[in-house]
Amino acid sequence: MSSGMTEAIRSATELAARLRSREISALEVVDTCLRRIVERDSDIHAWTVVDSEYARAQARALDAGPVRGPLHGIPIAVKDIIATAALPTAYGSPIYAGHMPDSDAACVSAAIAAGAIVLGKTATTEFAFLSPTTTVNPVNPGHTPGGSSSGSAAAIADGMVPLAFGTQTAGSIIRPASYCGIVGYKPTYGWIDRAGVRLIAESLDTVGVFARSVAGAALFASAITGKDELMQARFAGDEWRIGFCRTHDWAEVDSATAASLESAVERLAAGGARVSSIELPVEFAGLQQAHAVIQGFEAARNLKFEREQFRSRLSPMLAAMLDEGAAVSAAQYEDSKRLVGACRSSLAEIFGPCHVLVTASATGEAPKGLGSTGNPVMNRIWTALHMPCISVPAGHGPHGLPVGLQIVSRPGDDANALAVANWVEQQL
Repeated sequence: MSSGMTEAIRSATELAARLRSREISALEVVDTCLRRIVERDSDIHAWTVVDSEYARAQARALDAGPVRGPLHGIPIAVKDIIATAALPTAYGSPIYAGHMPDSDAACVSAAIAAGAIVLGKTATTEFAFLSPTTTVNPVNPGHTPGGSSSGSAAAIADGMVPLAFGTQTAGSIIRPASYCGIVGYKPTYGWIDRAGVRLIAESLDTVGVFARSVAGAALFASAITGKDELMQARFAGDEWRIGFCRTHDWAEVDSATAASLESAVERLAAGGARVSSIELPVEFAGLQQAHAVIQGFEAARNLKFEREQFRSRLSPMLAAMLDEGAAVSAAQYEDSKRLVGACRSSLAEIFGPCHVLVTASATGEAPKGLGSTGNPVMNRIWTALHMPCISVPAGHGPHGLPVGLQIVSRPGDDANALAVANWVEQQL
């Protein structure tokens, strides 16, 4: 296959246009992706299962019929926390090795209805918690790709597939996107249907997407939600009002990354955006702990069966976290929910005239080694508040690995968040 085809795999929007016009076939695209996986995945370990015959059968059916939808012929990766009827879904756990769900998750069904081809399942940390996978960062294999959506982020970054599903309970989309130098989009909570996704914390878990560009992420999300406005938002940079928000946890961001992001924000101002500094109210400082309480309380109950029946097959890290969650009282849980609700109700005042806030996607470059998936401290509060978040590549750190700029908007204001992210991507 030509180098042009290989490069096209990296651009979902270009690929979609060429597939709809029948300039290229779905089978050609699938074969290009499969060849890349064969060449690279023995080193990257992004995939848990790839069924080449299943993928080719989907492609042949699409090539033989009419254009099905906006994702016609585009291969996608599905994080292994999300159910697929034709492929095993193990939730990153040996407890469920070889498990075959009865049906596809709602988001997978929506993608297929829009014309997507399910290429395979990508590695997730154990039940989408913190225990690392063997997946490495394609930018530098000596470093983590982040988690829990490790395989999805790595597969996109390495050019194995144009689009991928991820999920986020704390920072599992935004942080891997930052570490791998790609775009990650966590929509407003609940915008992508979660039926068929193994929930860990139902108040937090959000389905999102990875792509090589903001336009690609918008295409994917629009196609599976039916929200056309995600593809139609305006991109007038000189009209954007952006709030630079360092958060109460800014001390966790390493100095080189902080300096890089400050420089990126200066470039946005030079490009015409009206940038101001936003400080969060003091009560927002409690959101990190509130998120931990909510996640622990809900996870201990959602994984109660596994904790009690299969404890020896859980990682020590996860078992300890579930024990901690089981010790959280109902009163602590309700207090944390009330704090989150109070902070969410004050967002309009905090944003003021700003369309979006920008902040760090992660505390720095991807950590060395595979012992940790990194620190989600820059993501938890936004996840708890159900806000749409987008990580856009914003340069590289002192070790040559990517760092991301995180764009955050009010719940439900995803179209503006994507429009700003598109403009930011062009500026940076």
